[in-house]
Amino acid sequence: MPEVHIQKVFKKPSLTLQDLSIEEQSECTQDFYQNVAERMQTRGKVPSERVEKIMDQIEKYIMTRLYKYVFCPETTDDEKKDLAIQKRIRALHWVTPQMLCVPVNEEISEVSDMVVKAITDIIEMDSKRVPRDKLACITKCSKHIFNAIKITKNEPASADDFLPTLIYIVLKGNPPRLQSNIQYITRFCNPSRLMAGEDGYYFTNLCCAVAFIEKLDAQSLNLSQEDFDRYMSGQTSPRKQESENWSPDACLGVKQMYKNLDLLSQLNERQERIMSEAKKLEKDLIEWTDGIAKEVQDIVEKYPLEIKPPNQSLAAIDSENVENDKLPPPLQPQVYAG
Repeated sequence: MPEVHIQKVFKKPSLTLQDLSIEEQSECTQDFYQNVAERMQTRGKVPSERVEKIMDQIEKYIMTRLYKYVFCPETTDDEKKDLAIQKRIRALHWVTPQMLCVPVNEEISEVSDMVVKAITDIIEMDSKRVPRDKLACITKCSKHIFNAIKITKNEPASADDFLPTLIYIVLKGNPPRLQSNIQYITRFCNPSRLMAGEDGYYFTNLCCAVAFIEKLDAQSLNLSQEDFDRYMSGQTSPRKQESENWSPDACLGVKQMYKNLDLLSQLNERQERIMSEAKKLEKDLIEWTDGIAKEVQDIVEKYPLEIKPPNQSLAAIDSENVENDKLPPPLQPQVYAG
């Protein structure tokens, strides 16, 4: 947003975007929303429904212009948090719906479609520029989750069913720039949407889901610490045990996929073991070479090699005995006539 628009909105003639921290930018934006809404209600006597619609348009105009400056700014650690949660979710790819007590049966085609739509909506959130539009993606995702639970259980879903399923959707979708989007909504969304209504409720649950994923441990999934560590390291997968109990009519493609994953896990474990043994062998060889070198050095130091000059008397023997040698003449070959 050009500096002139910032000055008009926040009523500070000498203000530029670079002069404010992200917290100050958020505070100014929230104050502006509140002041405009109060003036419309008190002075203009505008009905609440009309105020809400006007505020949506104001938010859309301001945040569309400000988006590239205030979304994941370099002055914050938003990007670092994005990478951390993305890596964390990838490491938890093995978590199953059963571990989270998710009341969703994806073998039902209609439920599976709802799950796919929920994942699509939460991923689509990153493509929106306006906080309200990002919230709308979260709300649509949540409604698909409620529908999936309702179809599976054949009864309305409860809040206790919703949160575990939302956690599962986030793990399965791994939305891009998740922390940046949450921070952007928190900082610059119209506060009336976050403090009340279904948008605020669903957004709060998303924040809880992310916090749960960040702190998820063996106890959270009712696993032993040993199994949790093995799954996190990729040594094995809980889906391997599940695949052994599949019914004969289960999808062959899915079966083959998990067989391939198990094979890759075994190959990875074998490679790590070979690399470990190779490093150990290399270390032993270096230690053995150093030991031999040390022994040789000790022997050389204990028994030093002395090089003496040649003995002159022995060297002159042949020269002094040239005339006195009475050696027989060399044998000549004899020819005998037959």
